[in-house]
Amino acid sequence: MWFSFWRSRDRFSLEELRYLTDQLQKIQIVNEVNKDFVIEALRSISELITYGDQHDASFFEFFMEKQIMGEFVRILKISRAATVSLQLLQTMSIIIQNLKSEHAIYYLFSTEHMNKLITYAFDFRNDELLSYYISFLRAISGKLNKNTISLLVKTQNDKVVSFPMYVEAIQFAFHEENMIRTAVRALTLNVYHVGDDYVNRFITSPPHADYFSNLVTFFRKQCIDLNDLVTETMRSAEPSTSTILAAVDEIEDNLYYISDVISAGIPDVGRLITDNILRHLIFPLLLPSLRIEVVNGFQIGAVTSLYLLCCILRIVKIKDLANTISAAFFCPLDAFSPQPEEGLNGNMTRLCCESRSQSSGSDGIVRQPLDAESLIKEVSDSSAPKTELKDVTVKNGCPGSRLELRGALLSHITTGDDVQVLGALSVLATLLQTKGQISAAIQLPSVHFSVLITPPKFSVELDESMLDALGILPQRKQHKKLLLEALVGEDSGEEQLFSSDNTSVKGGIDIELDGYLQKLKDYGISYFLKAGASPRAHRFEVLDALVSLFCRSNISAEILWDGGWLLRQLLPYSEAEFNSHHLKLLKDSYKYWATELLQEARGIWSDFLIILLSDEWKKCKRAIEAPSPRKEPKSMLLHSAKASAVDAVPPESSFAAGQKMSELVKHLPLFPLKVFVLLHQLQSFSLGKALSDQPCIDPPSEIPDCSRAKVAGLDASGPKPGAELRLDGAVPCRIAFERGKERHFFFLGTAIGTCGWIILAEELPSKLNCGIVRVAAPLAGSNPRIDEKHSRWLHLRIRPSTLPFLDPTKHGTPLKSKAKPFVDGRWILAFQDEDTCKVAFSMVLEEINLQSKEVERRLKPLVGLERAVDSADAFLCSTKSLTSNTAPNLM
Repeated sequence: MWFSFWRSRDRFSLEELRYLTDQLQKIQIVNEVNKDFVIEALRSISELITYGDQHDASFFEFFMEKQIMGEFVRILKISRAATVSLQLLQTMSIIIQNLKSEHAIYYLFSTEHMNKLITYAFDFRNDELLSYYISFLRAISGKLNKNTISLLVKTQNDKVVSFPMYVEAIQFAFHEENMIRTAVRALTLNVYHVGDDYVNRFITSPPHADYFSNLVTFFRKQCIDLNDLVTETMRSAEPSTSTILAAVDEIEDNLYYISDVISAGIPDVGRLITDNILRHLIFPLLLPSLRIEVVNGFQIGAVTSLYLLCCILRIVKIKDLANTISAAFFCPLDAFSPQPEEGLNGNMTRLCCESRSQSSGSDGIVRQPLDAESLIKEVSDSSAPKTELKDVTVKNGCPGSRLELRGALLSHITTGDDVQVLGALSVLATLLQTKGQISAAIQLPSVHFSVLITPPKFSVELDESMLDALGILPQRKQHKKLLLEALVGEDSGEEQLFSSDNTSVKGGIDIELDGYLQKLKDYGISYFLKAGASPRAHRFEVLDALVSLFCRSNISAEILWDGGWLLRQLLPYSEAEFNSHHLKLLKDSYKYWATELLQEARGIWSDFLIILLSDEWKKCKRAIEAPSPRKEPKSMLLHSAKASAVDAVPPESSFAAGQKMSELVKHLPLFPLKVFVLLHQLQSFSLGKALSDQPCIDPPSEIPDCSRAKVAGLDASGPKPGAELRLDGAVPCRIAFERGKERHFFFLGTAIGTCGWIILAEELPSKLNCGIVRVAAPLAGSNPRIDEKHSRWLHLRIRPSTLPFLDPTKHGTPLKSKAKPFVDGRWILAFQDEDTCKVAFSMVLEEINLQSKEVERRLKPLVGLERAVDSADAFLCSTKSLTSNTAPNLM
C-alpha cells in the first residue's frame, strides 16, 4: 500500500490531499512497517493545507469535509511510536501558525478534536515530545483573540469552567528547561492580553490563581540560588562573573515577565502578585537581610538583597508594591525576624504535584509533570527554614531604641564596604527615579490654570510623598509641589513656599505614609516613628550619610561619584540644606585631598597629572549631572569579583602608582585625584556656583632661555631617537645594556614645563659639542640614587613613557587578562669620578624640582582654598539663622 505513495502525482494538488487522506483512513494500527508512511503523510498534509490556504480554498473545504482533524486524533490513539506523535504535533503547529483565513482558524478551534489533542496523555518523559507539545500550545495561543478564545473554553452559567490549553501549559511553567519556560510564558501572555473578562475571572480564581504565587515562589528560589553563586564567587581563588551574569539575566527575565503580566491589566492580578512578592519574598527574605549581622543563620547576603530590591522596584511597575516597600523602611529591623512558616509552598505543591492521569483509547499513558516535584524539593531544600512574619510589638514603649530599616540602609553608606555602599546608593537612586505624582490634595480650577499646569501623563509607581517622608525628594519637586498649592490658594503651600523653613506639607505626607503603614499590619508587621520624625529631619539624615561617605578614605572614588550624583539630585538648586557641620566636614575633606593631590605633583607620574586631572574633571561632571546613575544594579554583584581577579602588583612599581592614580582596581590604595575632583565640584555646587567644563588650571609658563632644555635645543615634543642636540652641560658616562658590552654616552637631565626626560646621547665627531639622542626615559619617578659602595655609580629607575592603561593596545587591559606584574627598568650609570657622579645626581634632582614646581604652579588656582573658604564663610553667615533653627546636627 505505502509503495503507491511514491507514484508520480502533482505534489500540490487536491488529488494528492485526497490520496493521503484515503491512505490514512485505511490504517488500523501504526507499527514499524507503516510508521514512516504515516509520518510522511502527516508532514505532506501540513504542506498541502498551508498551500491551499494561500492559493485554493477547496483544500481546506476538503479538510473539513473529511474531518481530517478526527483522523489525526485516531492516528494518535492507534500509534505507539513517539515519532508519530512528534510529527502530528509538528503538523498541527505548522498548520495553525501558517493559516491566514479566519474561517479556517474558527473551524480548527471549534472542533472538539482540538481540545482532545491538547488533553491527550502524551508521555512527557520524552523531552523532545514535550518541546513539540509546548510549541503546539504556543502556536494555538498566537491565534487567540476575543472571538477565538471562546472556542477553546467550556462555559456554564456564563462562567468559564474549563480552559484546557491554559491549564495544561502552566503545569510546565517551572520546568528545568529554559526554552520550555519561555514558551509557556509567551503562551500565558497571549492569553492575558486577549482581555476576555470571563477568561480573566477563570485564571484569577482558585486553584488557577495559585500560578501567580507559584511564580513568586519560583522567583524566590532563583534569588536564593543567586546569593549562593555570589557568595561562592567571592570566596573563589579564581572568581568568574559569567555564572553570576547568567543568573542575573534569569532574574531580570523573570521580573520583566511579571511586569508584562501586570501590564495586561487583568483585575486582581496586580494585587495577587503584590501580595505574594511582599509576603513570600520582600518581608521574610530581602528586608531582614539588610541588617549587618546574620540572624538565625537564615539570611541571604545584604548585597544580593540590595540588588534584588533595585531590580524589583525598577522593573515591576506596581504602585502599591513600591509604596509598601518604602513604608517598610520605617519599621524596626526585628519586625522582620524570620520564624518557621507553614504553607509557603502549599499552593505550589497543590498545583504542581497533583498527578494527572488520563487514558485515551487503549494506551492509558499517565502524564505527570515530574519537573514540578523536583521544583518543590529544590525550593524546600534551598529555603531551609522557611519564614513567616511574626507580629512584633513595641516593647516597654521605647520604639526609638530599635534601629529602623531606613537607618540600617543608611548605615551601609556610612560604615559598609565598597559593595555595600554601592548597593545602598543604588536603592536610594532607584527610589529617587521611580515615576510618581504629587499626592497633596489639590483641586485645580477649571479655568486659567488648566493651560499652565498639566497633570503628569505617566504611570504612577511611587508617590512623591513617600520620597519626601524618606528624605530623598529632590528640591525641584518640593518647589513644584508647593508652587501648585500656592497657585490654587492653599495657605499652607503659599506659606511654606516663601518661608525660610521650606518644609513639605506635613498633612499630605502623613496621610499617604500612614495608609501604607497601616497596611503593613495586615502582614503582621509593627512599625514606629521616632519622636520628632519629619521629612526635613529624615532629609538631614540622608545628607549626614552622604557627607560622611565623602569623608571616608577607604571607599572607591568611582562609588563616591555615585554618591555625588545622588547629592546632586537632592539639591539641584543649592538651597540651604547643608548645616554648618556638613560644610565643615566637606571643607576639611577638600583640604585633605588637595594636599594629597599636591603630593602627587612630586610623584612618579607627575608629568601626567594635569592630563589625568582634566580628563577626570569632565568624567566626574558628566557622572554627577547625568539623568541617571552610570552603573546598573548588577554592577554591585560584580564589583568585588572583578577587583579580586586582577593579579597583585608590587607596591613599589610605577605601574602600581599608575593604577593608584586611575584607580583601575579596587584593592590598590585610593588615589586622591578622583576624590579631589568630586569634592571640588561638590564644594562649588554647595556654594551655588555652576560647574565649569574644564578645571581652573594655569596655562604653561614660558621656558627660560637658560634652561638645560633650551640650551640643548629641545622643544615641548621632547627628544626623539636619532635627533641632534647640543651637549652643553651634559656629563660623560658609561653603561652596559648587554653583559660585557659597555658603551660611552653623554648624560643629560632636562625638564620643559610639566614634562621631563633623561637622555643618553652619543657625541658627534664632526660637530663640536653636539650629539645624537640614542635613548630617552621619563624624568619623573627616576628616583636617582648614588650607590653606597660605589660612589661613581648612579642608579635610576626607568618607568614606561606612558601609563599602561592609557595605551591598552601595547600593554593590554589588566581587568580582561591576567598580565604579569609590571617591573620597572633600571639604569646604572658609571662616571669617571665621584664629583662627576654628584653633578649628574644634582642635575636630575634640580630638573625634577623644576618639573614638580611647574605642576604645582599650574594646579594652584584649583587647589587654593582661601577664596573658596571665604565664600563658604559668607554663605554660612547669610544662612546661619536657617540652619541653626531648622537643621539639627545629626552627624
